[in-house]
Amino acid sequence: MAKHVDYYVSLNSPWTYLASERFAAMAKRYGADVTIWPVDFGSVFAVSGGLPLPKRAPQRQAYRMMELKRWREQTGIKLNLEPKFFPANEVPAAKCVIALREQGRMADAIKVAHAVLSALWTEDKNTGDPATLKSIIAGCGLDADAVIAAGDAPGLADKREEYTKHAIAQGVFGAPSFVIDGEIFWGQDRLDFVDRKLARG
Repeated sequence: MAKHVDYYVSLNSPWTYLASERFAAMAKRYGADVTIWPVDFGSVFAVSGGLPLPKRAPQRQAYRMMELKRWREQTGIKLNLEPKFFPANEVPAAKCVIALREQGRMADAIKVAHAVLSALWTEDKNTGDPATLKSIIAGCGLDADAVIAAGDAPGLADKREEYTKHAIAQGVFGAPSFVIDGEIFWGQDRLDFVDRKLARG
């Protein structure tokens, strides 16, 4: 029986970006059922001991950059280490992903999330800009006006807050996180373990 994966993402995270297409290919290979959760990791950090990047010690910030370089080389994935618009306002994109998810269009929700991450980390696009976001969604082959309108519907911000509380309740503390059978795999560098878990079916 195929596994179910709860996939917790930040639409600003380079680590989520580095995992995105690799995880998508893995999920497809194993026929895994995936539920995406775009959550507010600022709120998650506040209760789990994490810090937003600007508040981290200089040593940690320097090491983060070294690790990004290493993983870019290791994976061969295109990555701009210092994108012009990072951190972007991820709320509009997150609400669009949530709207698609709530409509039962999980594959489209994941596609848009991954396209937003790619635009930020490889194309130097301001993913928080409405016109840019519209173009990204259209590039996914979707009706961008309809998706954005759905994302602007009343209650979508509350839904994101609900998702965030759910993530906290599940013990999630960083992005990306993959939860399978209650077991958390945190980080793009844990995809080998995700692979093994999915392979066991």
